[in-house]
Amino acid sequence: MERLGTGIGWRPEIADAVERMPGIDWVEVVAENTCPGHLPESLRRLRERGVTVVPHGVSLGLGGADRPDEDRLTALAERAEALGSPLVTEHIAFVRAGGPLTASPLLEAGHLLPVPRTRDALDVLCENIRIAQDALPVPLAVENIAALICWPGEEMTEGQFLYDLVDRTGVRLLIDVANLHTNHVNRGEDPAKALAELPVEAIAYVHVAGGFERDGVWHDSHAHPVPPAVLDVLADLASRVTPPGVLLERDENFPEPAELERELAAIRGAVAAGGAADRRFDPPARPTTHEVTDATRQRVGLAQTAVLSSLVAGTPVPEGFDRVRMGVQARALASKRADVVAKVAPELPEILREAYRPAFLAYAQERPMTEGYRRDALDFAGRLLRDGRAGDRTSRRRLERWWRDRAGATPRRSAARRALQRRG
Repeated sequence: MERLGTGIGWRPEIADAVERMPGIDWVEVVAENTCPGHLPESLRRLRERGVTVVPHGVSLGLGGADRPDEDRLTALAERAEALGSPLVTEHIAFVRAGGPLTASPLLEAGHLLPVPRTRDALDVLCENIRIAQDALPVPLAVENIAALICWPGEEMTEGQFLYDLVDRTGVRLLIDVANLHTNHVNRGEDPAKALAELPVEAIAYVHVAGGFERDGVWHDSHAHPVPPAVLDVLADLASRVTPPGVLLERDENFPEPAELERELAAIRGAVAAGGAADRRFDPPARPTTHEVTDATRQRVGLAQTAVLSSLVAGTPVPEGFDRVRMGVQARALASKRADVVAKVAPELPEILREAYRPAFLAYAQERPMTEGYRRDALDFAGRLLRDGRAGDRTSRRRLERWWRDRAGATPRRSAARRALQRRG
């Protein structure tokens, strides 16, 4: 397994700082935010210097009930080849549910959601990973995610689930120690027990990130400093195996470069404090397994659709789930959706000013996301224009111009609204 060293998540906002930062052996980029034919100059310069670049996918949904989308797999493979990457990574999560498999509308979460640790879900995940492995030109590593909610009736711990996953597929692991800490706070799961159960020799690299606690719930924000508790989990992991690579994740609220360098130094210190000897991992031969039946996929799909529909469409909370935690997760999804739309379409918060966020959250309660964020931004703007809630005349003109430039038409106002305006 390739030795990566110490790295940082490359983001456009800190691109210049990353180029100047000492001791950076590699960087990770969000796969969906890169275009193989138009790589940022900063990434080109890093690659020319010999800095490894790893694409990190967020939208494949390997834990979903459907088989991986061929176009998404092709796009991930193209990015790996364009970047000359030694591996690619994705998540053990589902990000959408519904569709033909469940005879229900397709819903997008806009975020990573946990799969149930059941035999059915593991069977589906294993087959999906094998499909992805066959489609990718380099090895695949998959990441454990943070979770605000617990599935009722789980049959395995996280460590057992990951151990079986590696044993059955030979996939490598991207272990996020911040997510282990998150699950400790939110789900009462002991990080040391998880590390003791999972095959640490299968680790490709490690993520380290910050977050914050509110009302007894830990949010892995990737926008706050790495806390000592997360560094403690990293040191525990490093006492069991020397990770081939460790990477600092920061997605927003970027501090000064000197602060990022101090965090990287603390990460190096935690790894050194662990002091484990290197241990090699030779992936097991991938066994011949039976094809997962459509009935199994449908069972998983129906369960995931019920959960996602409750979170984004306001349907009843499925039996056995904690209603309070489901409410926290629903609000977190809506908030993240508002944040990402603001990044995809920065003109919207600029036009709407302080009215943007409450207006978007109200819209999100009425309309689940069924496509990507760019479509979501257009639909949100169109809804405001149709309902006459685009603010004053100047804001409305600007918003209508923005919408027309991207959608190619003017949204039709309701007949009742036009009649009221004529009478006025």
